[in-house]
Amino acid sequence: MAKNRKLTIGVDFGTDSVRTLLVDALNGETLSVGSSNYELWAKGKYCNPNKSQFRQHPIDHINSLKKSMSELLKDIPESTINSVYGLSIASTGSTPVAVDVNGVPLALLEDFKDNPNAMFILWKDHSAIKEALEINELAHSGDFNDYTKYVGGTYSSEWFWSKILHVLRVDEKVRNAAYSWVEHSDWIPALLTGNDDPLKIKRNVCSAGHKAMWNKSWGGLPSDEFLLTVDPLLQGLRERLYTKTYTADMEAGYITGEWAKELGLPKHTKVGVGSLDAHMGAVGAQIKPNYLVKVIGTSTCDMLTISKVEIKKKVVEGICGQVDGSILPDMIGLEAGQSAFGDIYAWLKKLLMWNLEGPNSFSKPRSKELWEGAISQYNKTILEDLSNAASQLTISDSDIVALDWLNGRRTPDSNQSLKGGILGLTLGSDPPKIFKALVESTCFGSRKILERFLEESIEIKGVIAVGGVAQKSNFVMQTLADILNYPVSVMRSNNTCALGAAMSAAVVSGIYQDYYMAQKAMGRGIKKTFQPNKQNVEVYNKLYEKYLSFAEYVEKDTIQ
Repeated sequence: MAKNRKLTIGVDFGTDSVRTLLVDALNGETLSVGSSNYELWAKGKYCNPNKSQFRQHPIDHINSLKKSMSELLKDIPESTINSVYGLSIASTGSTPVAVDVNGVPLALLEDFKDNPNAMFILWKDHSAIKEALEINELAHSGDFNDYTKYVGGTYSSEWFWSKILHVLRVDEKVRNAAYSWVEHSDWIPALLTGNDDPLKIKRNVCSAGHKAMWNKSWGGLPSDEFLLTVDPLLQGLRERLYTKTYTADMEAGYITGEWAKELGLPKHTKVGVGSLDAHMGAVGAQIKPNYLVKVIGTSTCDMLTISKVEIKKKVVEGICGQVDGSILPDMIGLEAGQSAFGDIYAWLKKLLMWNLEGPNSFSKPRSKELWEGAISQYNKTILEDLSNAASQLTISDSDIVALDWLNGRRTPDSNQSLKGGILGLTLGSDPPKIFKALVESTCFGSRKILERFLEESIEIKGVIAVGGVAQKSNFVMQTLADILNYPVSVMRSNNTCALGAAMSAAVVSGIYQDYYMAQKAMGRGIKKTFQPNKQNVEVYNKLYEKYLSFAEYVEKDTIQ
């Protein structure tokens, strides 16, 4: 190992696990990767899908961070570790948690250790649909500023205020104990730097602007009067939150001695202000102005940067917001996305495996070990087998059409009450045909987002895909290219969100002056570009019209 190396670490807290990346900031070489699943989450603890309740215990995140860092550094010499100068994190969001006056999440206190309302409310939790509707109704009443103006015009149940209000309403014990609330992307940097006073935690502009209706034009967060009118339970909370926000190229502080020892890092390690995972994924994908970066995993986040000169005073309707500095500090960051993408494929897999696992599985196999091995292998290959079979099917305008709203609709025009659907089933509809329709539905949902940007006069010069689905499925990516009628470039890095965080850490620690220099030096480039198949494009244009008609019918029925 060269003595003059300058290393950084990117930490990506995803939905199911935390992944860490050790990178040589001078050339972008990945030296090591660590990962650890959330144990309690994997067991389904504190979640109730029937109520759209998805909660994660802070101890899961702490333990997985430790395990992931241990794996990351286990074979790295101490002399090399001493060359680590920066660490930054990317995290799911909006994922807030109630904290006490000392900044400790309530679930880490004995009295709340098994209370889901005292835990992180995961981005995909939709238990606050009613609260989101009430926020929207008041914001659009004309009695106040329209605080939804810069978040697409519709506030979501996936976001900060609606989640907080829901918990305050349903849990008096948490309501009385909660001094403040902190996003996961702010809490981890605060934890590592010891800057955990709720009033002094450096809150990132990314989650504040896109999820909490923070905007400079009205002095930060929505006014006390607005919040009080939404519900008196919110009275006084604003002053226990924050006014100022920070971009992710700024430092949260140095790692504490305790955490340096715990994670095996040098005390000179600077920790950056946090950010949302998709936004760091866009940084890692070397995002360029007017290029749509799709971070494709369990859900999608679609990221785009545009210059302040180009967007002027334009406000894009129906997306997840436009925020100054949320992706790159000197650009306007636009976010859209789908509430489910890979989760839809996982749903079909679970459906097909219903009688092979759990209490209804085959009860007396001749060899338990052979049976479990077969099930494990089937679980690993079923989606690949479905993809291979689906890719051999002829595409016809009479094919099955599905809606991608199995977890509601994030954009365009958020509506988490919507449900999915499948149209055109017959007795000949086998799993590959249904899988094909579900894949197409997710790509049709992506096309609807792209078209919204175009309708709002936002130029799209190209499409870039990152994330697990983009890396693993050529079938999905080719379908996406055909349906969008755009070339889709898949980035080379398997860990783009963590890589973006490592780039951010390189700026925070002073290795590079700005993101552009870090991206140029540390970017891994494009792995493969999928070109649209002209013949498929023509057929998909017809199927897309059926998707739109089906969507209109389902949405109208839901509203009625």
